[in-house]
Amino acid sequence: MRLFTAIDLPSAALLRLERLLTALRPEALIKWTPLDNLHVTIKFIGQWPESRLEELYRALDLLVLRSAFRVELSRLGWFPDERSPRILWAGIDGGEPLLQLARDTEEQLEKIGISKENRQFSPHLTLARINHSVPLTRLKQRVKELQPASLGDFPVSHFDLYRSDPGSNFSIYSNIRRFNFVRAVAAP
Repeated sequence: MRLFTAIDLPSAALLRLERLLTALRPEALIKWTPLDNLHVTIKFIGQWPESRLEELYRALDLLVLRSAFRVELSRLGWFPDERSPRILWAGIDGGEPLLQLARDTEEQLEKIGISKENRQFSPHLTLARINHSVPLTRLKQRVKELQPASLGDFPVSHFDLYRSDPGSNFSIYSNIRRFNFVRAVAAP
């Protein structure tokens, strides 16, 4: 099974993103991410045998001893860059607590044989993928007009382990298990 850990989005954040995507979709014929698939990936695990799920759960259980924190949805941008974009993203700012969760996840999962990422953790939401050459002038202009894109913030008091299965147009994500932070008290 193909797995990853992620932070899911509360309904209020999804509503704000739905409004944003409704404004952006008409500007370009690209592959827009369905709302149900939006999440903040912490760690892509990849293929993992079902027979070793309990071992993975135990490793992830070691990450819950932390306080809740807030993340802000801000900025819109392009990977790798605006001149030759492949992905339109919304930035995630979770400060040191989010970065620490990502570092701790890497360390714990490396102990059970999951390779560390070669690139630096860059928290974001993939809003759309550009898989072929299409006119993007109107979309790029609209993205510039929306900057800075303040899309609100929300508390994070857990992360989830997801399974990813291929679908006809998009992957289908299934939440396998939630990992609640032990000191899960969100800042006001």
